[in-house]
Amino acid sequence: MKRLLIVAHAPSPNTLRLRESVEKGARNPDIEAVEVVVKEPLEAGPEDVLACDAIILGTTENLGYMSGALKDFFDRSYYPCLEKTQGLPFTVYIRAGHDGTGTRRAIDSITTGLRWKLIQEPLLCRGDYQPEFADQCEELGLFVAASLDAGII
Repeated sequence: MKRLLIVAHAPSPNTLRLRESVEKGARNPDIEAVEVVVKEPLEAGPEDVLACDAIILGTTENLGYMSGALKDFFDRSYYPCLEKTQGLPFTVYIRAGHDGTGTRRAIDSITTGLRWKLIQEPLLCRGDYQPEFADQCEELGLFVAASLDAGII
């Protein structure tokens, strides 16, 4: 059994809907050998990262940066995971009221330092909330879990 960790900040009903959509896709009944663990960034830590086979990060865009909660998760996990999680498959979705580029750049900087492997282009849910954001997040969760299940990642 492989473990997919979803660490996503969901401070609003819309961002909670996105996280639940990622989880729904990851828990697709056709996926048989993947355990899905979902945590808020303030609840997740290095032990969760060390125990997973892939990770999906989710954040809001806050003043052109990731959420403080996700930054806190990285602050607590960076050094304990630095030498032990190189090559960890990951992707990210960003709920961006503007363009999300600063948020993506910040996450890219940290995950590059960790030497994690980006397996899917970041999903940027830009502008006013759209119902299709949830569908896109569900597809993202399904893609990562199905890739783990098939042994592709």
